[in-house]
Amino acid sequence: MDEAVIYTILGEAGFTKLCAAFYKRIKTDDLIGPMYPEEDMAGAEERLRDFLLFRFGRDQRYLEKRGHPRLRMRHAPFAIGEPEALRWLELMDEAMNETKVPASIQMDLRTFFTMVAHNMRNQ
Repeated sequence: MDEAVIYTILGEAGFTKLCAAFYKRIKTDDLIGPMYPEEDMAGAEERLRDFLLFRFGRDQRYLEKRGHPRLRMRHAPFAIGEPEALRWLELMDEAMNETKVPASIQMDLRTFFTMVAHNMRNQ
């Protein structure tokens, strides 16, 4: 996976649209939606976008605001098992389809998202 290629294709606008489409689904999801406090939904969306911009575009906003990602630590308070990881991936797939992420990079993004989602499991 070439992160620079993915970032060049999607750019900040593409990642912003992807995260918006994803969180639109989170808000109404009965399994993982409750993990996200309604009053922080916009913040969660911004943090995911900033993380993806950091990961794929080396944008420093995430690090400046949050420091090292420490994703497992940040997700430790939530019960995340196989069903939650799979739902997260399902919603992200739907968001990629809605925002028309090019097929040429969808597989690489799915591989990355799958690795991250399963790494967050603590159940």
